[in-house]
Amino acid sequence: MAKIVETDVLVVGAGPAGAISALLLSTYGIRTIMINKYGSTSPGPRAHITNQRAMEILRDLDLEEAAKALAVPQKKMGHVFARSLVDEEFGRIYSWSTHPEAKARHDLASPCAICDLPQYYFEPLITAQCALRGSDVRLRTEYLSHVQDADGVTATLRDLLTGTDYQVRAKYLIGADGARSKVAQDIGLPFEGQMATGDSGSLNIEFTADLSALVQHRPSDMFWLLQTGSGLNGTGVGVLRMVRPWHKWVCVWGYERAKGAPQLSAGQAKAVVQKLIGTDSIPVTIDGMSTWTINQQYASRNSAGHVFCMGDAVHRHSPMGGLGLNTSVQDAYNLAWKLAAVIKGQAGAELLASFDAERSPIAKQIVDYSASTFATLPPMFAALGIPPAPTERDMDLAIKRLKEPTEEAARRRKALRKAIDETIVIFGGGHGVEMNQRYRSGAIVPDGSEDPGFTRDERLFHQPSTRPGAHLPHAWLTSNHRRVSTLDLCGKGRFTLLTGLAGSAWAKDAEEVRRELGVDLRVHIIGPGQPREDAWGDYAAVSGVGESGLLLVRPDMFVAWRAADAADAGSGRLLDVMRTILHAPELRSVAFQLSTKW
Repeated sequence: MAKIVETDVLVVGAGPAGAISALLLSTYGIRTIMINKYGSTSPGPRAHITNQRAMEILRDLDLEEAAKALAVPQKKMGHVFARSLVDEEFGRIYSWSTHPEAKARHDLASPCAICDLPQYYFEPLITAQCALRGSDVRLRTEYLSHVQDADGVTATLRDLLTGTDYQVRAKYLIGADGARSKVAQDIGLPFEGQMATGDSGSLNIEFTADLSALVQHRPSDMFWLLQTGSGLNGTGVGVLRMVRPWHKWVCVWGYERAKGAPQLSAGQAKAVVQKLIGTDSIPVTIDGMSTWTINQQYASRNSAGHVFCMGDAVHRHSPMGGLGLNTSVQDAYNLAWKLAAVIKGQAGAELLASFDAERSPIAKQIVDYSASTFATLPPMFAALGIPPAPTERDMDLAIKRLKEPTEEAARRRKALRKAIDETIVIFGGGHGVEMNQRYRSGAIVPDGSEDPGFTRDERLFHQPSTRPGAHLPHAWLTSNHRRVSTLDLCGKGRFTLLTGLAGSAWAKDAEEVRRELGVDLRVHIIGPGQPREDAWGDYAAVSGVGESGLLLVRPDMFVAWRAADAADAGSGRLLDVMRTILHAPELRSVAFQLSTKW
């Protein structure tokens, strides 16, 4: 066997979770090897919704503009319900926060906007940056096994080009190897739920066709089309998903799993596509086909010793809600700074336990949320009066009755409108699921405040908070007369302290932290005459502390601790808080008593 290769972190898998992990670690100066058993990044569009949290992470990596240049913007994202593209519509919804009211909430929540960035554009962007920033990126390299000891991991890999096996010695291993994760299997992660649920599977048909004449006047990233066939309630729920306006598409169609995955010829696939378009007069070129099933499974813990799993390896669910890629990116953002701090000797290894404490509950949350959204689809069939396993005649009759000038038809139309509106939970209505994550772990220091809970449905509506464990709220400030977000002051792999003019004394405490712990803690004093000014008063409105108080923000932009005022400035409390968060080897001050009240 070849000589052992050494690195700090070995990342298995080059999908969104793995690639973002490698990119962050390399950006933070950590030696990283990322392997991918395939010869390329994703060959198909796959995931495509890139939400605000994911875009904020790309912004922190200085890649937001590059991502936006590859993406379809929010204004072209919407949903249309019809029988085919050429038939009459059943209705439309303002998906992905495109309704004016939802758009306002969306814009207030973040400096970034949701967009449609298919995975086969996302992955090359990130993977190229991994290599440019120093990651050792190895394609056609397969993970075989690993063994752990007190100091790290020895992994056995296979170079699929030569068939040669070799070993990599790493301090830590990240398993981002997808829904069939061998790394997760090897460390014995316990899973709840099941894979391949339900009687139906889905067929993806990638195709090229210029559909501009049918769609450019009603821009949408998805057209949901109800026809006869396999699917929910025996109704064919077909989807034409835009990949590039308006010529690159994915057709999603159902099949009965009991009959096995369909093996369609190009001609048969073309017939399915033309059925959903509603005409065979538009030239169609079939580019590829694949099948998939609905999963509903999550790991109740995500790590063991020096090995950490993330992304689809620990949360497997349907694409409903567009949460998969985005949650995977956030997993990476949570872990990378912690690994960097431990490897650099700035934190104790106990800090890494917070990855499981913080992210495993999120895995359960999104799997459960995604599964719950399916309940919104059957009411559409009921409102239309479509019987189980309908014939073409049943479908024609349902549409005809919907247009009758009768009280019964009016009730159907009202029920249909309500049913369509309620599908918003599938298509970007879960703004709270995306934005309201609250952490409780050893990497958060409570401030003793009462948990205010949520005033609206926490799944649907974002509610900003600076209570420790919440994500730092976005607020616009000014710098040199130019607009800058509070989020732009944070991140970059470092801790940040935000305070007002009356809290200037905290700067000396921050210097003590830097001197004693060797961490990069940046201080931003916000106020008149400072480099950052609260021109609109937005920061004061959301900060949750007085002008002399502080917010201590982690590298992943979550609030680690806050102080209501400067009463403890100069007492060494900030140093003790940082030691607690980092599990730094120095003993905390005996006089310092942490509140345990969440």
